[in-house]
Amino acid sequence: MAMLSNQRGSRTERTQEGLPASNSSIPAPKKRWSNLMPLFVALVVIAEIGFLGRLDIVKNAAMADSWADVFYRRREVVAVDDLEIGTLRIDQNSENGSCEEWLEREDAVTYSRDFSREPITVVGAEQEWRSCSVGCRFGFDGGNSDAQFGSPYKDGTASVLRSMESAQYYAENNIAMARRRGYDIVMTTSLSSDVPVGYFSWAEYDIMAPAQPKTEAALAAAFISNCGARNFRLQALEALEKENIKIDSYGGCHRNRDGNVNKVEALKRYKFSLAFENSNEEDYVTEKFFQSLVAGSVPVVVGAPNIEDFAPSPGSVLHIKEIADVASVAKTMRYLAENPEAYNESVRWKYEGPSDSFKALVDMAAVHSSCRLCIHLATMVREREEKSPDFKKRPCKCTRGSETVYHIYVRERGRFEMESVYLRSSNLTLEALKSAVLLKFTSLNHVPVWKEERPESIRGDTELKVYRIYPVGLTQRQALYTFRFNGDDDFRSHLETNPCAKFEVIFV
Repeated sequence: MAMLSNQRGSRTERTQEGLPASNSSIPAPKKRWSNLMPLFVALVVIAEIGFLGRLDIVKNAAMADSWADVFYRRREVVAVDDLEIGTLRIDQNSENGSCEEWLEREDAVTYSRDFSREPITVVGAEQEWRSCSVGCRFGFDGGNSDAQFGSPYKDGTASVLRSMESAQYYAENNIAMARRRGYDIVMTTSLSSDVPVGYFSWAEYDIMAPAQPKTEAALAAAFISNCGARNFRLQALEALEKENIKIDSYGGCHRNRDGNVNKVEALKRYKFSLAFENSNEEDYVTEKFFQSLVAGSVPVVVGAPNIEDFAPSPGSVLHIKEIADVASVAKTMRYLAENPEAYNESVRWKYEGPSDSFKALVDMAAVHSSCRLCIHLATMVREREEKSPDFKKRPCKCTRGSETVYHIYVRERGRFEMESVYLRSSNLTLEALKSAVLLKFTSLNHVPVWKEERPESIRGDTELKVYRIYPVGLTQRQALYTFRFNGDDDFRSHLETNPCAKFEVIFV
């Protein structure tokens, strides 16, 4: 409530001019308090009118707020120079600071678990890595653990399935099957699993190794040893040979060359490599494909139906989706082999660098899958705690006048802790989100998590480049390929329905 400060002036006695000298010693009559009453009443009335008008303004502004605004606001009302804090409305020049400063204080809640002192614990495996952005410990000591590898238990500990084998050979590696069998967390080659464990990584494969001259007479090389694969890869090899594609086969199947060679060194001498998997399963892309990339040989693939997602650039992979495709693929192989300029286009990425989509995919492995498991578990722990009443008190947004400031949280994929980012309702767009994220992480002199893993030739300079920003909790398949906000309106709706929304960013 408004308060009036009373100003008290000193009263002095004055000798009135014009009085007879004999009366000069008689003091002038004093003004009585009752004479000031009309003036006092008038001041009170004016103050009351001003206060009621101000109250009406605040009331009208509050009526414009959504129910969510009312739910999240604090109940205490603190008087400031211009507006009220209790309705998330503050004066930027007041001692309470800007909306951003106020939100930084009001949205801050201390989590009950400090992972540096009480790390995520996973039992059933030993694991070593250089570092992880969250406290993480693996071992075989049962004790109190957050998760465990192996068959699901009934003690409440999260059960983890980890495998790099095809679900066509190991049925439980199918995500739906694993869920039915009671596994809480699935780690497979599928990018739709909770924590993908792919065959790709910058550290394991020197993908950007320089290409060498193609000196072999045969167009392609093959290393196939499992002759009982559950797909048509052997039939495809035979069909290519019938199309007059000369193939040097080093494996146990259709061998015509001595297999006692270094595979990658041998592949470097061929224009094409038959990267034939033993099953055609989404995201099941093994070392056969990545060794072909290292060698600078164009992969001819039988395997993952979405192999183009793994291609380092458009046109860098040939795909035999079904046996009927063999003739057209063979024709393309002959054309590329006879036209050096066209062939060089297929491997241009070796000299100019791969696409951003390829870098974003392989960068994921810069953080070890075991560390990513700990990040996943720690995120789950905090999400459960954020359902508590203390976290629901967070305002998450602040209105000053006609503008609202939204408090959101962002972290880089592969990191754990969040950074605060603020967006204003006057520019609540996807482009503004991207700009705000870049500004925030640039101000922190942020170094991308993949910086040391990537080959030096494609690390880039210190400038950050955003590839994707997506809500925390999506799978990597969604994050990399399928999720998009349906325009700015969809993004605004997400912020309104997810207070203190959390996002991950992929830098390339």
